[in-house]
Amino acid sequence: MAPVNTSKCFDFKPPMGFFSRREMALKYILILIFILLTINTCSCDDDHEMEEFLKREHSLSKPYQGVGALGSSHWELMGDAMVTTDQVRLTPDMQSRQGAVWSRIPCHLKDWEMQVHFKIHGQGKKNLNGDGLAIWYTKERMQKGPVFGNMDNFTGLGVFVDTYPNEEKHIERIFPYVLAMVGNGSVSYDHERDGRPTELGGCNAMVRNLKHDSFLFIRYVRRRLTVMIDIDGQHEWRDCLDIPGVRLPLGYYFGASAVTGDLSDNHDIISLKLYQLTVLRSKKEEEEEEQAEMTIPSVDNMDLLQLGQNEAGMSGLSIFFTVLFSMLGCIFLIVIGIVVYSQWNESRRKRFY
Repeated sequence: MAPVNTSKCFDFKPPMGFFSRREMALKYILILIFILLTINTCSCDDDHEMEEFLKREHSLSKPYQGVGALGSSHWELMGDAMVTTDQVRLTPDMQSRQGAVWSRIPCHLKDWEMQVHFKIHGQGKKNLNGDGLAIWYTKERMQKGPVFGNMDNFTGLGVFVDTYPNEEKHIERIFPYVLAMVGNGSVSYDHERDGRPTELGGCNAMVRNLKHDSFLFIRYVRRRLTVMIDIDGQHEWRDCLDIPGVRLPLGYYFGASAVTGDLSDNHDIISLKLYQLTVLRSKKEEEEEEQAEMTIPSVDNMDLLQLGQNEAGMSGLSIFFTVLFSMLGCIFLIVIGIVVYSQWNESRRKRFY
């Protein structure tokens, strides 16, 4: 019997281009990972550069010693608002009531975040309750009016928790709904359309009659407005809106207000905690901000923002992630295409050689 030449069984020679194709695929996968890490790092830069400090003169919390009519108090009540041991009740669960609490001290912080602990509850069943509450950072204070208990044509920022739909034909919007608006003193809030014409963005938030705490988070950093909510009892923030190019002057007042009409709810503020954010800025950024001192609130590219909302119905954050995942999908397809093309080219080369 002839001896078996076993050397050929283990004499494996990879086809030409085997390692080059693998190396090329690995190269593009590493590039993809690098892009993802870069995006993640950029999204976290603000958090790493910021330090926060509680500003007690702009905060409201138990036992509410700084609330009252005295000139020495930091917060002042208006309308039907009243203080209890557990909350500042802006309105009781009664018809045609409105109340508010306003800071007496103007805020001169460039960068800040407000954490709102609130509760909306009442006897009314679903869609038989109203109308909602608002958190304010405005030039005016202590003004009664139709916009969740505050004046119309306000100057500054309003973040609304709207619990009653006035425009019933837009069934895609689920109420309660959180939205934000920037007013310049001449822009009116459109009740009939639930604020849609002037809305910066928003999200649905089922906040009524919860057994756990509900929170609203408002951050203003480098002219970027971010709103998040924590209403699921999981102690996790959920994105609501994220809008760049929001310009708010210094020296405005914080406040909270609520209103009821034919329908009603208890609208309670448990705490308003304002944190000063210390954000690292370059000398160039500081000089640019000093040169761009503003006296009237505004939003960059507001027309484009509204056009995007009307056509796509997406917030700025949704658009960002849509573009992001589209880019990642394209990169993935390119990598696959390169690998397939390399394999096809190699097989083609073999046929000729």
